[in-house]
This record gives sequence, C-alpha cells and structure tokens, in this order.
Amino acid sequence: MRLFAIPLAAILGALSLLHAYWALGGRAGSAYTIPVVNGRRAFEPGPAATWIVCGLLALAAFIAIGKAGYIASGLPPILFTIGTWGLAVVFFARAIGNLRTFGFLKSITGTDFARWDTWLYSPLCLVIAALAAGLALRNSDAV
Repeated sequence: MRLFAIPLAAILGALSLLHAYWALGGRAGSAYTIPVVNGRRAFEPGPAATWIVCGLLALAAFIAIGKAGYIASGLPPILFTIGTWGLAVVFFARAIGNLRTFGFLKSITGTDFARWDTWLYSPLCLVIAALAAGLALRNSDAV
C-alpha cells in the first residue's frame, strides 16, 4: 500500500503547493505550463482558477492517504476507493490528452509547452494514474 500511497500523495501534495505558490503571484516554473495555439497562450488562468486546482490537488492527496488508511476521516472506505479510481481515470485521460493542445496524442507540437508536455507533464500524469490505479486495487489493510 505504501508503495503507491506515499509517492502518490507526495506528488499530488507538491503539485498542490506549487499551484498555491502560483496563485499567490509566484512566477517561477510557470512559463511553459499553458498550451500555446498560434503563438498565444490558449488561456490565462487567474488566481481563483489556480486556487481551485490547488484545492483539487490537495483533495486528491487526501483521497490517496485516506485510501491507504493513514487518516481516520469517518468516511466510508468505499468513497476512498471510488475517489482513487477517479484519480486514475482523470490523470490517464490528461496523459492521453485532448488530441489538440496537450497529452501524448496532441497535434500542436513544436512549442515550448508541447516539449514540456511530452517530456514531463504527460508522463507525470501517467505515473500518477498508475500509482492511483495500483492503490485502488489494494485493500486498505494491506501494506
């Protein structure tokens, strides 16, 4: 269980903290985080949207540690199992992409974002999906 839960929660927690940093106005590491279409960023996330992503990533980390049984939340264990499968599906879908601007199957290539997406963002999403699926398959009393 720890083999999946600890790295999964650590990655999700770190990503949550990174988004909090950006929401507070930090810029380091943000230059190539948004897809570029026709030389322009596809969208401009504001602080509110970045805080929402931060919160969702923190919730994802909570789901991972809850599934592993590291917290006593009082919630039914099935909710953590469903949530963990949800994480696996969402991050696998992100890794595959939208067939245009992000993911392994993107058609827009040649931008700095596309290179980062190919070599870091999409593989990281695939790792997160695999860790979540591995965790979801484990019983909460297993080690």
